[in-house]
Order: sequence, then structure tokens, then C-alpha cells
Amino acid sequence: MKTFLSFLAICFFTSTYAQNSKAVERDLSVSPFIDGTLLLPNGNENPPLAILVGGSGPTDRDGNQQMQRTNCLKYLAQGLSEKGIASFRYDKRIIKQMKDRTLNEESIRFDDFIVDAKEIISYFKKANSFSKIYVVGHSQGSLVGMVAAQDGADGFISIAGAGQEIDDVVVDQIAKQAPGLKDNARQSFDDMRANGVAQNYSPGLSSIFRPQIQPFMLTWMQYNPNVEIKKLEVPIFIINGDKDLQVQVSEAEMLKEARPDAKYSIVKNMNHILKEITGNDIDNSKSYNRPDLPVMPELVNLISDFIQG
Repeated sequence: MKTFLSFLAICFFTSTYAQNSKAVERDLSVSPFIDGTLLLPNGNENPPLAILVGGSGPTDRDGNQQMQRTNCLKYLAQGLSEKGIASFRYDKRIIKQMKDRTLNEESIRFDDFIVDAKEIISYFKKANSFSKIYVVGHSQGSLVGMVAAQDGADGFISIAGAGQEIDDVVVDQIAKQAPGLKDNARQSFDDMRANGVAQNYSPGLSSIFRPQIQPFMLTWMQYNPNVEIKKLEVPIFIINGDKDLQVQVSEAEMLKEARPDAKYSIVKNMNHILKEITGNDIDNSKSYNRPDLPVMPELVNLISDFIQG
């Protein structure tokens, strides 16, 4: 049987030692759309693998965006490697499309992200070099990973994942932040569901309902986390932070209600990007551009215990 390293040799772009001297970090391409980084813990020839699925927007393999640097996925991968767990984290396909100048907003579909995650699972299963394969979905990546994990994963972990359809999540957020726009948002989403398009939305909601991204939103709305999580026949772990400004603990509670058998943990003082926040909401917001802040050790411990348990 070929070893994992020889199996992937033709795909490696670079090979470097990670910050953790006990792990080896390698960049590779899984498909024309998927570039990522494999982090292998040293001394473990058949480790479990965690596939890290990033959140919404043009998120890269480290958990960063153009105006937001958190390194949350990078630090999570490094923390897991110290526990003997391999990981693969990857750029969302829109990152590559932006670099190649081939991005067309109107053509983006939520299903594309699911296809990519499924390809990654299949790719590493064929390598036959990991004891188990777990999908770890963060934020939007929770739903993506939840659907993808139905095709051959050995376990699924949701971090800061929504527990209801995205239109309901957005309406709930608007109700808290701009209550005067709540009814218009609800009606606009209902129009999209009924007619495939929303036209009578408030200018204050244009970032959500502008025509170029409505096809994407409509495909995202077709998936209900409460339904998809029930389809999984593998161990499930639901995690949320109590300082998350984007995804409330109530969303995790909905997932847990849908799957009472799932392991469930609310991490005290953890925010949406997996960092510890002991201050106020301003400190919380500032952390989104503090790439030096580590992810919470408790999160790493919880995930590693679940995977290796």
C-alpha cells in the first residue's frame, strides 16, 4: 500500500516545517478549485484527520479575509497537531476565483461549497492513510460540513453553526440590530422563496438582497440545519461560545434539540472567531483584527478529546 506522502507527492506545491517543530506542513491542491494546507503531526503514521471548513465570505485557509485577519483556523490546526491530530484547511473556491479574476457573483451557489467539501473527504479517504476523518465546520462551514459529512466522514463537529435556515438567522439578527428593517427583510426573503427573486427590499438591506447575490442566498436557504443534522449517522459534537456576537447560543441549542444524542458544549468567554474575550463588545470586535491572539486552548482540548475518544 502506498504511503500517504507518496500518494500526494505529485500534488505538493511546497513543504515546510510548521511553527510547531513536531508537525510538518504541506500545501497541496485537491482539485482545480481547492488549494489548502495539510498539517501532519510528526511520529504518528496513521493519525485522525480533521477537515476544517471555513465560514462565510472570501475566507482563506487560515480563517482570514481581506479586511479581517484572525488566523483562527491556522491556530486551531496547529493546536490539533500538538494533540496528534492531522488537519487539512483550505481556501474557499472564491479565493482562487478572485485571484484568477474569474469570479462572477451571479454564478456563485451554496452547493458549490458542499461539492468542494465532499471532494476533500473523498480525496483523503482514497489516500487510506488516516485512522478516521472528521469534518469540523465553522460558522457557514457548519452547514456545508454537515451536508458533506453525510458522504463518508467518521464524525462531525459544528463550531458556531446556525440551527435554523439562513433567512431566519438573518431576520433574527436584523431584529436585534435594526428592528425597523425586520418586517421588510422577512417579506423580502418570503418573496425570494415564493418567486425566486426579491425586488421591494429597503436600500438598507441591499448588502443582503442585491440582485447579484440573490441566487446564492436562495440556494443557501434551501438547506435547513435542523433537517440535515438528523441525516448524519456518525458521532456529532456541537460547540458555541457564549461571547459570540454573530451566532447566538440559541442556534446551538436548536441543533442540540434536533440531535439530542450529540455531544454539546458552550465555551465560556469564546467569541465567534474562537478567541477568548473577557472585555466588552468593543474588545470583541477588535479581536477580528488581532491575528496574534491564540484560539482558546479549551476548544482545542474539547475537539481533540472528541476525535480521539
